[in-house]
Amino acid sequence: FRREKVTAAMIEGDAFHKFDRMSMKKEFERQKQAGNRTFSYFSLEANVLDELAGIFETYGQTGKGKTRYYVHNDNEAKIHGTPSGTFTDWAPFEDNTDLLFYEGLHGAVRTDTVNVADHVDLKIGVVPVINLEWIQKHHRDKDQRGYSTEAIQDVIIRRMHDYVKVITPQFSNTDINFQRVPVVDTSNPFIARWIPTAGESLVVIRFADPKGYDFPYLLSMIHNSWMSRANSIVIPGDKLDVAMQLILTPLIHRLVDRSRKAI
Repeated sequence: FRREKVTAAMIEGDAFHKFDRMSMKKEFERQKQAGNRTFSYFSLEANVLDELAGIFETYGQTGKGKTRYYVHNDNEAKIHGTPSGTFTDWAPFEDNTDLLFYEGLHGAVRTDTVNVADHVDLKIGVVPVINLEWIQKHHRDKDQRGYSTEAIQDVIIRRMHDYVKVITPQFSNTDINFQRVPVVDTSNPFIARWIPTAGESLVVIRFADPKGYDFPYLLSMIHNSWMSRANSIVIPGDKLDVAMQLILTPLIHRLVDRSRKAI
């Protein structure tokens, strides 16, 4: 955004959790006692998605909105002046922003009760294949949080219901998906000694509507890329940043031009 001279309001998905860390632990125990063993931050009821949808709608109409931060650790606590595991106060977006950028797990949710996706002009999905996702989680939780393999597996199993029902359907609502696929053996993610590198991966880029994209240009600019389907490009994993810049920069400028003309 800085390079393209675009001013963005930003929302982190954690800001719209319903519970802080201590309250979430209590709610998890309450849900478990009630027989719900699938409750997690993936769950719709663990987030205030109606409020997120409302902020998206309001921003689209007025350019105004608000957000807050979830403080993950002691370093962030020093920055925000709020204890780890809690939220900062709500604060309005800066004035005169060009667009709203959201990064999180629920930006393309569309259900019978809440509709976030329809308030979003450009929906981008970034996801690894499932075994790579589990390798990344196993290494992160073990190295940074000291969890055992068994504890990590329990969390994965608990989250699986909402991963299937809440997370994966959103990738059918996106405009473009970037999916990283390792080309090394990940068949048992819980014994993998290393996370596959970008150089050991391919990325599949799927366009929901391929009309309007210059695929010959993209193929010429991204070395060793090819079309696997009429709406999909496969690229080397270490070319992801270049591909995102080539594909997304014109789309962002289109959004900004539309926004500025509407003022």
